[in-house]
Amino acid sequence: MANSLYGPLADPTADAGYAEGHPPRVGFFTDTSVCIGCKACEVACKEWNSLPADGADPADVDVLALTGMSYDNTGGLGASTYRHVAFIEQEVPARRPDPVDLGMPAAELPQGRDATEVRWLMSSDVCKHCTHAACLDVCPTGALIRTEHGTVLVQDDICNGCGYCVPACPYGVIDQRKGDPAQGGGGAFKCTMCQDRLGAGLQPACATACPTESIQFGPLDELRERAAERVATLQDNGVPEARLYGHDPDDGVGGDGAFFLLLDEPEVYGLPPDPVVTTRDLPSMWRHAAAAALAVAGTVAASFLGARR
Repeated sequence: MANSLYGPLADPTADAGYAEGHPPRVGFFTDTSVCIGCKACEVACKEWNSLPADGADPADVDVLALTGMSYDNTGGLGASTYRHVAFIEQEVPARRPDPVDLGMPAAELPQGRDATEVRWLMSSDVCKHCTHAACLDVCPTGALIRTEHGTVLVQDDICNGCGYCVPACPYGVIDQRKGDPAQGGGGAFKCTMCQDRLGAGLQPACATACPTESIQFGPLDELRERAAERVATLQDNGVPEARLYGHDPDDGVGGDGAFFLLLDEPEVYGLPPDPVVTTRDLPSMWRHAAAAALAVAGTVAASFLGARR
């Protein structure tokens, strides 16, 4: 099928071989403008998926390691962290309404300094469940699959721990869990979008736990429409920096199944500004490799024929 490795793809579920009438593709829309950094999503994810604590002492899995990075003790996504709430502290120009003259002395800033204020940017990051998922493309065992809901899932019992998927992910999401393979170590892990809950007609645990509806779950087409309306509302109300990230089917991964409303550049949140599926150039690479092999074979054959003369 066209565009199986790169570019817009209207129905990745059908592209994966599912019959007509499959469930609609679902996903996450994370509105960072209403995220309060409570980490309810992290806790709900860990509880539902029975994930170990981050940085815990192997001898005592209930001990949480402290990173010393503000309120962020998970540090980033990983094999035991399917949701990660980032805390970004910024000093920005102060947004103050026009002053009202009350006939009283006004406090003046030191000469040469503009008024500033501190703001927090908080965002709950997660696997993007890409339309074109490089991790799925490079998996040699078929452990990574496209589900009937359009999500990308790792089958723990099939993963052999080769690690090919780890460098293939343009977002650095998927990771291998350290430890004894007999106890679940060595394999690759990431967000499952609570596949077991979806099968029972439930929402993912993180979206259910979010108190501000920063994490919204539903059919992807509906979420994209809702997100566009939300951005327009924010921009009309004096937040011109509001933007969407990962929603565009024409981007380098064909659009994400989990996309975001951001209040600053993607790099501020630790996201790549222009992600591209790493398997995009595989067809041309194989063609060049085949051409090189034919050229070598032709040269060897010509040398043998020349030697016989």
